[in-house]
Amino acid sequence: MKRNYLFCLGILFLFLGFTTKKETPLSPKEIFINDLITKMTLEEKIGQMVLFTSDWDVTGPTLRTTYLDDIREGKAGAVFNAYTVEYTRKLQKIAVEETRLGIPLLFGYDVIHGHRTIFPIPIAESCSWDINAMENSARIAASEASAEGINWTFAPMVDITRDPRWGRVAEGSGEDVYLGSLIAAARVKGFQGSDLSKNNTIVACAKHFAAYGAAHGGRDYNTVDVSEISLRETYLPPFKACVDAGVGTFMTAFNDVNGVPASANNFLLQNILREEWNFKGFVVTDYTSINEMINHGFAANEKNAGELSLNAGVDMDMQGAVFYNFLKQSVEDGKVTISTINNAVKNILGIKYDLGLFEDPYRYCNPEREKTEIMTAENLLAAREMAQKSIVLLKNENALLPLDKKGTIALIGPLANDQRNLIGNWSAAGDWKTAVSVFAGVTNATEGKTNILYSKGANIIEDKILLKKLNDNGGNIEIDTRTPDQMIKDAVEIANKSDVVVMILGESQGMSGEAASRSVIGIPENQMDLLKAILKTGKPIVLVLMNGRPLTLTWENENIPAIVETWFAGTEAGNAIADILFGDVNPSGKLTMSFPQSVGQIPVYYNMKKTGRPFDPNSKYNSKYLDVENTPLYAFGYGLSYTTFEYSNLKLSSEVLKKDKTITVSVDLKNSGVRDGVEITQLYITDKVASITRPVKELQGFNKMFLKAGESKVVTFTISTSHLSFYGSEGKLIYESGEFDIQVGGNSETGLKKSFVLE
Repeated sequence: MKRNYLFCLGILFLFLGFTTKKETPLSPKEIFINDLITKMTLEEKIGQMVLFTSDWDVTGPTLRTTYLDDIREGKAGAVFNAYTVEYTRKLQKIAVEETRLGIPLLFGYDVIHGHRTIFPIPIAESCSWDINAMENSARIAASEASAEGINWTFAPMVDITRDPRWGRVAEGSGEDVYLGSLIAAARVKGFQGSDLSKNNTIVACAKHFAAYGAAHGGRDYNTVDVSEISLRETYLPPFKACVDAGVGTFMTAFNDVNGVPASANNFLLQNILREEWNFKGFVVTDYTSINEMINHGFAANEKNAGELSLNAGVDMDMQGAVFYNFLKQSVEDGKVTISTINNAVKNILGIKYDLGLFEDPYRYCNPEREKTEIMTAENLLAAREMAQKSIVLLKNENALLPLDKKGTIALIGPLANDQRNLIGNWSAAGDWKTAVSVFAGVTNATEGKTNILYSKGANIIEDKILLKKLNDNGGNIEIDTRTPDQMIKDAVEIANKSDVVVMILGESQGMSGEAASRSVIGIPENQMDLLKAILKTGKPIVLVLMNGRPLTLTWENENIPAIVETWFAGTEAGNAIADILFGDVNPSGKLTMSFPQSVGQIPVYYNMKKTGRPFDPNSKYNSKYLDVENTPLYAFGYGLSYTTFEYSNLKLSSEVLKKDKTITVSVDLKNSGVRDGVEITQLYITDKVASITRPVKELQGFNKMFLKAGESKVVTFTISTSHLSFYGSEGKLIYESGEFDIQVGGNSETGLKKSFVLE
């Protein structure tokens, strides 16, 4: 019996030895966090899950102002809307030196397109199609923000959207999934760098998870209704790209998905984000979105809403104070487990650890960096170059542009000598007083060689109701008290004295962005009255647009010879616009969101699904409008240059693609004009027959190339099955044998075509 006992004991030890060998040892990070969690009280754990605003800059309805006491009592583990070294050091000192465990704070802020040096708004940057430049702009934003105490940004916004009525299109990258995913990853890498523990990086936040861009009617915060296939094919890929790029945090959306609000959506937060994608960071809600589940009719009260949210996978409550007020009671009632809370706290502490805050909680509070690394000459030059690349030339009849630096130029419009609106919405800590106006930019560019005349000509808007709404929300729109007729009369007099008129028209920065949806998306009526009056003078007109969304420009396209889309181009806007107007820089931007001919077309985008009755001009009973064409005014991928480009000799290395192989697509690109320029060559693929209906075409590659005048180069693309995959009826990514068409050219509507077969 003794031998049998010893034998069994030996087998047990042998088994335990094998088991021990298979276990992965805990990392120093895991050991540290696990030890810290064992020391924390329930109240201290809940405190780490609470995010309050400092009221330095308010971005929503304020529910609480006693955040200093909350920090001191360990009831708030993160603060947003707080920056500058002096201010953040003060708050961090309270957290580290006046609380029991001294856990440092996270400092979050909406650093969307620059911090002090403001870059073009994201929709503008996307029109550059320059992935490296967009990563660099995020890198500079992170460097400046971190120099002022910030270590967490609520960006990038990666929502795909096809409805320009939605104001938040300004904050995204347009309508395309492929391009949007590349941009999403680039911005995450720019913010976070290669090492989060460095003091010039900040943790990024992928938002808004998910399908926020599909809000019905383009109305912000509205409901969403998408199929799972549409969700996976259109709205989720940019978020997956963020995970693959190592993003540290996610933010939930305000909307519901399949009837469940995103802030309590187990399918999104657990099944997809945690289980499928293996996301290891933490999830924060958007501003009071837990509370709003009561309005959704999904939660009975705030306590119930908090339980639903936490159990679904939310780790941190932004501003709503639901976890703050009710989570302890929820634990006592058995509605939430300590294990669930521990897991949320572990996720949050993990990000603080990665940022190096436990090693040095004041690493983002360096006054020398604050003095020397903000709005440097290098940063301003990068902002100017980014703005140049973001500008899209929409029309240039009879080569009116570029302008000569001579004679008399009239600058007319409410945005011609404006600084306030140039930095756009979500301009963080940017000071609009440092922005370069178009008037200043043109004056700088011409160096006294040109006579520059100016007239405001109109206010941005005359609609008193809209004006009040905008100003109540910080619009700060200045109103000229002269009558509209008098302002137009003065502008006409100026125009008559000029050789050419540059009209600078569009939106105020507050007419797009969050909570800024519009049902009419044209240039405001009073500005149109001004434009039509100047047109009657017979002077050649260049229309320079400033706006945060695609506009309806059918009349302008028919009547104005030259149109330039500059969006809101940031701190260096005026200089960059002048660079384009005078040809010192050749425009190269291409649209990433279609411009509709009329609001009635919306949504209109290049990669719509095929219909059983496609447009046929010779038949009545097909998919079309009676009063407008199906096509947009300016399509995705469209943009002109001061030179011309010719495509020829499209070739495939093989007309058959094997499933484990690739084929090469090549095309000859020639700069056939007289100026050097940059062309963005685009590759589109059409799946002709599939088990799930497919789009008419999809972008699957692009190449941005500089060519001197008269120069030719070969542009190549590689196609594999990854470019042909789609989500099948069972929600899995698949590809199928069959015939595919390819199109290569300068925009989504035109190009050379070939076909191949996937075997």
